[in-house]
This record gives sequence, structure tokens and C-alpha cells, in this order.
Amino acid sequence: MKHFSLSVALAAAISAAGPALAQVDTILNVSYDIGRELYAEIGTAFSEHYAEETGQRITVDQSHAGSSRQARAILEGLQADVVTFNQVVDVQILADGGLIAEDWQERLPNNASPYYSLPAFLVREGNPKGIENWGDLARDDVQVIFPNPKTSGNGRYTYLAARAWALEEFDGDEAAIEEYLTKVFQNVPVFDTGGRAATTTFVERGIGDVLITFEAEVNAIIDQVGEDNYDAVVPPMSLLAEFPVAVVDRVVDSRGSRDVAEAFLEFLYSPEAQRIIAGYGNRVHDEEVAAEFADQFPEVRLVTVEDVFGSWEQVNDEHFASGGLIDAVFVNQ
Repeated sequence: MKHFSLSVALAAAISAAGPALAQVDTILNVSYDIGRELYAEIGTAFSEHYAEETGQRITVDQSHAGSSRQARAILEGLQADVVTFNQVVDVQILADGGLIAEDWQERLPNNASPYYSLPAFLVREGNPKGIENWGDLARDDVQVIFPNPKTSGNGRYTYLAARAWALEEFDGDEAAIEEYLTKVFQNVPVFDTGGRAATTTFVERGIGDVLITFEAEVNAIIDQVGEDNYDAVVPPMSLLAEFPVAVVDRVVDSRGSRDVAEAFLEFLYSPEAQRIIAGYGNRVHDEEVAAEFADQFPEVRLVTVEDVFGSWEQVNDEHFASGGLIDAVFVNQ
């Protein structure tokens, strides 16, 4: 399968024709906040795989924080060989900044997203508040925990999923949608900067009645802490959350790490990696692996950013830019 464009191949050839670069033995994967354990295991598996294929041992170093914060850190000089983010807009920011080629989504299958998830709910055992759908988040008796959408891709998906539900529920009435979202945001006692910090607030500090986070994080918490403490609730409708990946062209061409970086991202699509990914509660595209894990994932109607909001570019301009729609929700708290 041809994953990489001709322009990228030519760039690699030109780079190879220049001064020789020392062989790299490490790459840096800059990733989203709650992907720590997942990418630690993938990094180990890739290192073994790459050693078997090439005889060379590679170490995959990791950096984790809110996805949007990570993108800013790379723009400011963090030397990421690859990014494994949780929203398209954060990769596109790097492409707009000239660090990643504009055709990055065409280099790998599924728009360079090897797996996907969706915003879901984690509630206290027995679901004492009866939280089942997005409308329940605006109730006066419900405290909601999710990370700040301005710093976290996780938080952005929560905001967009709630807005998508409200668009249907209120038939596009923007005043009613804003009133609903304002109530939801007023029910958030603290906005953490990333998904893992929000999990800590809910699980370790015991704050809130419901945590909104990726379904994968919901499943991981229940696996770690036990079904006796928490329940998972997948709402009837949610938003498709893609997890885009890309080589940071400017960095890999400078370091001479392109071959290793590309091999790492291609490995994410292998059955071995797809099983690891599914084992951490993510939904995967490999049909055989997806069938193996099908009983772990309830049916849900997924809508997409493109179907509901037009594009990630429109989302960024209309919702998250200065003076965007989300600012009205924050201001009204």
C-alpha cells in the first residue's frame, strides 16, 4: 500500500543526497494527555518489531499533555518526530506553521487516524443521579467534570458533542442551545487543562457526579478501579473522535529520523498494534481485530464534525477563535 506522497518521497531523496546524518536510536512521540499507558506499550512493541525487521533497537520517548498545549509546544521548539493527537485541528496547526506537509492526512489510511473513540460518561456506581444522555448534564443537581476545551482536545470533543446533541434537541435554536451549554458549563466546578487531570479530579479527589471523557478512558478507569466503584454510560448519540497521527517533517529531516518515524506510524495500523489499541478501550479500523473486541463496545449513533459543523477549520473559526461561540458560554458563567 502506498502511504506517502511523491512530494514526500522526493524530499526524502533530496535529504539523503545531502550531508550524512548519524543513525538515530530514539524518536520522540508527542501525544495527548490520556494516551500515556497506551503509547508506552505501543512503543515497546514497536521497538521489538523494528529490531526484528532491521536489527536496530529504537527507543520511543514520550511527551504527554493536553493536545492543544502540545501543538503549541512544538511550534515553540519541542523536537517531536511524530505526533499522535486526539483532534485534527492540532495537527493542522503544525501544517499551517510549516512543520508538517499539507498532505499529511493522505499519507496513511482513514485520514491518518489509526483508531477512534467518542465522548462517553463515567458515573458513580449505580448511577445515583440517573445520568443517561446529554440533556442530564444541564440539571441543577448534577456536577460535571471535563477538561477545558481551550487547552484540551478531549474537552473540545465534549463541547462539540454536547452542542451536536443540542442542535438536534432544540432544532437549531441558537438561543436555546447557548442556554443549555451555559448551564452545562456552570455545572463544572473546575476546568483542568487536560483529560488525565480531569480524571484525577473525578476519581481521586471525588469531585463531580459524571466525568465526560473518551470512551477509552472510561473503560480504562473501570478496569483499573473496578466495576464496584463506577459505571460506564454511552449516550445514544455521540461525536466521532478521530486520533490523527503525523510525521513532523521539519524535525525528522533535520534529525535524519524519517524512516524510523514513518515506520512507527505505519506500525499503528498493524494487527499487533490494533490489538493493543483496542485493549485500551479504543475502537479500531482493522476488521478482524474489531470483531474480536466487538462485545466491549455498545452500539452508538456517531455524528462527525464534518456532518454537523462543516469542517475542523469552521469549528476553529466559529467556535474556538477569540470571540467564538464557546466564549459566550464561558462569559455567561
